[in-house]
This record gives sequence, C-alpha cells and structure tokens, in this order.
Amino acid sequence: MSTAEQPAEQPAEQKVALITGATSGIGLALAKDLLSKNWRVALLDISSRGPSICSDLGFGSNAIYHHCDVSSWEEQAAAFLTVFSKWGRIDVCALNAGIDDKDDLSGPTADEDGNPRKPNLKTVEVDLNGVLYGIRLALHYFRKRGTQGGKILLTSSDAGIYSLPGVPMYAACKHGLVGLTRSMAPVLMKESITINAVLPAFVPTNLAPPGLIDAWPKEHTTPMSTVMKCFNMFIDDDSMTGQCGECSLDQVYLRQHIEFANESQRWGREHGAEVWGTVYPS
Repeated sequence: MSTAEQPAEQPAEQKVALITGATSGIGLALAKDLLSKNWRVALLDISSRGPSICSDLGFGSNAIYHHCDVSSWEEQAAAFLTVFSKWGRIDVCALNAGIDDKDDLSGPTADEDGNPRKPNLKTVEVDLNGVLYGIRLALHYFRKRGTQGGKILLTSSDAGIYSLPGVPMYAACKHGLVGLTRSMAPVLMKESITINAVLPAFVPTNLAPPGLIDAWPKEHTTPMSTVMKCFNMFIDDDSMTGQCGECSLDQVYLRQHIEFANESQRWGREHGAEVWGTVYPS
C-alpha cells in the first residue's frame, strides 16, 4: 500500500459513502439522507454549487466536496484516493452521475462537407464508462480493508428495462447498468460486496429538459421518497445483491430478468458458468 493510500485512523462506527452526481437531484437527496444518519459523505460533481454545497448542508466535517468529471478515470481516481486517505474507509459507493443524450443518433448524419459525422458519445462516457471506472475504484478501496466488503449502488432508470425513444443512448447505458448489476453480483458476493441498481421512473430533477417537469402529469410523477426507500433497502440489507429496484409512484418493485426462451437457455445461464470459467477464469 502506497503512503498516499494509507487509511487514516477513524471511529469504526461512522460509515462513509461516496456519491457521484451529488449536488442535485437524487444524489443530493441520498447525501442528505445519509448525513442525517451520521454517515460521512463525499459529494462528487462538476456543479458550480460544489464549493458551497457542503457548508449549505450544515453537517460540518461529515460532508466533503470533490470536483470530479466521472468520464475521466484520472479525476475519479483522485477523488476516491482523497476520500479514502481522509476517512480510511469507503462503505458505500453510489454511482449516480448521469446526463441525457447530447446528440441525436438518428438525426443528420452528414457534416458540413457531406461526410459521415461522428456522433457525440459524451452520454456513454458519463453514464456507462464513468460507472465502469467507479466500480473498479470501489472494488480497489473495498479490498484495502480486507474482508469487510462494501456496497455498490448504481442509478439506472426505468429506461433500463423499457424503451425510451427520445434518448436512445441514455436508454442503452441504463440497460447496461442493469446487465452489469445482474452479471457482477454472483462474483462479488464471494467478497461480501453487493451491487444493486435503482431504477427511478419520472422524478423531477435537473436532468429533465426545460419544460418537462411542468408538463409531466403530477399523477405520473414519482416522489423522491420512493427512490430513497429503494436506496435504503439496498444499504440496510446485506443479503440483497444483483437486484434492480424499479421505483414507480410510491412503490419499489424488484424486477427479475425475463423468462428463459427454452431449457437450453436456462442451462446456459444456470450451469454454463462452468464452461465459461475455463475460458475466463476468475
């Protein structure tokens, strides 16, 4: 362990959460919830509110802010190191940062010279690549504490199980987070590490484009309290892993994967790991 990564001595009972996209919306709600329960919380974001957000929250030294563009491995790695070096532990990593589509994938395909125009993939860099970076970093710092395990929480979306034609890249990334959750859980549980995904329906946040919140019918709007119920369910229950909690109105629904097409497909998922293991050893 490098000197920079040496954990500080801290009270064992005070847990630490690292949250990305934490200065607004779901991330900020989760930060407030955990801080109210005497957690230490690191808020990662690129918002201009960053420098003042912690003092505004009023939880003193239990809250710290770190400027971080999650699409940058270097920035995420620096943020994780700062948190671990300061508090000596990370118990929960909530990978929540996300953006909507920054290009119309089915729109104009030609540039000003008539050549094929490269799509802007910033959405993928933030919503999927940034999560992959965060998972790798969370595992690194969980493992530095030996066998204590840890919890990874991914903010997916109901667009991770349904279509969302207006923002196909966003939907693809959120589908990817569902696949990550279900695929990684069986391996990580061997280290007492859980991974679960939260799939909110329409919740009023800054992610919504201008006018959408006002136009969306109130009877089809999911309150933030339902999303927090889902997060807390995953945080409080050490046995829950590989779950995808769809948050709609006042209910959380644990969504299972689709039915197997036939017994061959069932065998492939339930017993095929033995064959895969010869090619991809763990």
